[in-house]
Amino acid sequence: MKSPVIFLLPLLLAATSCHAQAQAQAQAPQTPMPGQILVTGTLADEAGKAAVLARLRELYGAERVVDQIAIGNVAMPANWNGYVQKLIAPNLKLISRGQISIDGNNVSVRGEVANEAQRQQIASDIATSLNPTYVVNNGLRVKAAEAEQGLLDAALDKRIIEFDSGKASITPAGLAILDEMAAAMLRLRGRKVEVIGHTDDTGLRASNVALSQARAEAVRAYLAGKGVVADTVLVSGQGPDRPVASNATADGRARNRRIEFRIAQ
Repeated sequence: MKSPVIFLLPLLLAATSCHAQAQAQAQAPQTPMPGQILVTGTLADEAGKAAVLARLRELYGAERVVDQIAIGNVAMPANWNGYVQKLIAPNLKLISRGQISIDGNNVSVRGEVANEAQRQQIASDIATSLNPTYVVNNGLRVKAAEAEQGLLDAALDKRIIEFDSGKASITPAGLAILDEMAAAMLRLRGRKVEVIGHTDDTGLRASNVALSQARAEAVRAYLAGKGVVADTVLVSGQGPDRPVASNATADGRARNRRIEFRIAQ
């Protein structure tokens, strides 16, 4: 029997591969808009689901919470619902561009905070609210200096790095943009950069996440060929989970199919 798992966006609770089936069952034909909190995954009963949603609506406002939680046959660690309630705390609102995963006894948190003190305090608050059987992975990063992030943003200049349809092969136009990105990244003198792949919501979520990951890795490989040290480029695939536009239109879907460059902590 699987462990319960829930997901929050932009505090997204994202499943590991062993929970891919449970996560797929939790998806509904609904895409969160920017600024909304997507809650997805699988819980054991309606009471637990109601408690999670009530806590989130209290914290963020009912209009921002998008419910995609499914009910399934999952094994609950002792007092799991109580610990989840403690984790959904006001300090989560300090995180931007982030995601949180509560997967059984494993908790991971990613995203950006204003300073190192916030990064350490949030991780400490999470750890002290749990018992020792829980493992906490702190992936929070401090927001980059404006000058460094501005260098990357200026090089990308709101353009989209294009790929062949449904593939991780970069088009000639996309390679030309990456040539400019490589030059900008070399000016950062070894500063780590996260390359994040995104897709629209067409098709299965699991396939989109895999495609976005493969595309981010293809970008890293190309940048390495242009002199950017591969170890300074971190990659991740977010699939359709962080849209910047509505997927209801062709233009919106095109804007959501993108590669994002962020200064990493």
